[in-house]
Amino acid sequence: MPSALRLLAIETSTDTLSVALGSGAADGPLWQHTGPGGAMASTTLLPLVKQLLDASGWTLSSLDAVVFGRGPGSFTGLRTACAVAQGLAYGAQETARPGGVPVLPVDTLLALAEEARHAHAQAGGARPDTVVALLDARMSELYLAPYACTPTGLSPLAPPRLCAPKDLAAHLQGSVTDDTLLAGNVFDSYAPDLAAIPGLRRHALPTATALLRLAPALIAQGAALAARDALPLYVRDKVAQTTDERERLRVAAHAAAR
Repeated sequence: MPSALRLLAIETSTDTLSVALGSGAADGPLWQHTGPGGAMASTTLLPLVKQLLDASGWTLSSLDAVVFGRGPGSFTGLRTACAVAQGLAYGAQETARPGGVPVLPVDTLLALAEEARHAHAQAGGARPDTVVALLDARMSELYLAPYACTPTGLSPLAPPRLCAPKDLAAHLQGSVTDDTLLAGNVFDSYAPDLAAIPGLRRHALPTATALLRLAPALIAQGAALAARDALPLYVRDKVAQTTDERERLRVAAHAAAR
């Protein structure tokens, strides 16, 4: 596996914007920025990339790949990450690299699980048997994906999917234990629905530094793509509820509270 990769990672799938430059190695160089995302990401992302490149002394054309969180997550954030990754990759075209630098799409929930695994290990926690990534999808739903946590890394047990919080316990029944690490940003919003589910809890979000740690192994597996082939992973096809749907939910919530 290459030991001196030059990677740019972009994560904009949540309300937090995360950008990092590095090799992905534990002892490798690292330049990073974390700040407000959401609607601001499309205007601040490119200037931040330039700042990190200037600080590192690396050039765009010297990168081995542009890594980005492909989803699921915020529709706007995913489109921003994909478009910027493709634009930067094409912007690095040279005679020797007519297609620009490769891009590496990484599942957002895998990055979330890696961030939680890393933070848990840094805090001295024993390696969990499984990490279940849980990301608030809004509209009273969440995204989830389980990963086996092995000595060599995280391995997906099922593809990312949508789930209503009230159905999560039944969906995970028999597949989680006290040694499972539940990770994400859903524990405050959906606390009653998650209370009976066994396992450790850790608040986590997908980060650009998690993308960097995952990237070398994924590149070695051949997961990098030409820029034109990079696409977001939405999972959900609907951006928002209709007015009628919101009204029905409001009436149901009011009735349940009486």
